[in-house]
Amino acid sequence: MVKKRYLFLGIVFLLIAYMFLEPYWIETKDITIESDQIPAQFDGKKIVFLSDIHASPNFSQERIDGVVSQVNALNPDLVLLGGDYVDGDSEYVQSTFASLSKLEAPLGVYAVLGNKDPQYVTLNAIPDYGITYIGNKGTWIEENGSRIRLGGVGDYNNGAQIQNATTAVVTPQDFVILLSHNPDYFPKVDTSKVDLVLSGHTHGGQVTFFGLWAPSTHSDYGNKYRTGVIEENNSTLVVSNGLGTTILPIRFFARPQILVITLKKT
Repeated sequence: MVKKRYLFLGIVFLLIAYMFLEPYWIETKDITIESDQIPAQFDGKKIVFLSDIHASPNFSQERIDGVVSQVNALNPDLVLLGGDYVDGDSEYVQSTFASLSKLEAPLGVYAVLGNKDPQYVTLNAIPDYGITYIGNKGTWIEENGSRIRLGGVGDYNNGAQIQNATTAVVTPQDFVILLSHNPDYFPKVDTSKVDLVLSGHTHGGQVTFFGLWAPSTHSDYGNKYRTGVIEENNSTLVVSNGLGTTILPIRFFARPQILVITLKKT
């Protein structure tokens, strides 16, 4: 009986220790998006999506620099940033974007805001560091005479969502990507025009029951949009676990992620 008790306590100790170690174990997750609307010039293009850094004493500038180095080593064509760069503290805005300004991608680096970002402070910082803000804006990404449409919306909790700024000018033949920090916006997306939505916000549940279910996802849809690739109504939602943590610096079977999304023409 005593041995079993010590074994149980040992297992509990290891699980608790793991919860504090997992936030440092970043997963590079590869996802392929296939569509006949992807132009031949974009076939094989690599998009890196980062979200939810939550810069704070628990996610230092040194750690952000490490993420930037990892991303640059992947040689992405396009980098997209999904918001929550800081954990509500404007003190870390400038240092965070100083690090993110080192991201390298020939087709550019684009960003939207999250619910934890100090709105005006962050909006002032983004263009100062060579990153393009696309909240409620749309732009064409061009390559060798072909193009795809990229846009974003404001945070679902703290801002307006004007997806028409992205979709008003597209045709059914265009491939369209939309950034929305919160995946709860996905049911409101015009999926007849938008092919791919990229979101974060949920942290993959942050603390889960061995990756199968999370008691809290910060989503009105529970675990439906918690993480991964979700296909609905002829469109695809990709939800990242993000990089940082909130409330407590722990994760359990919801590893932090760098998403590498490869476009494939069918």
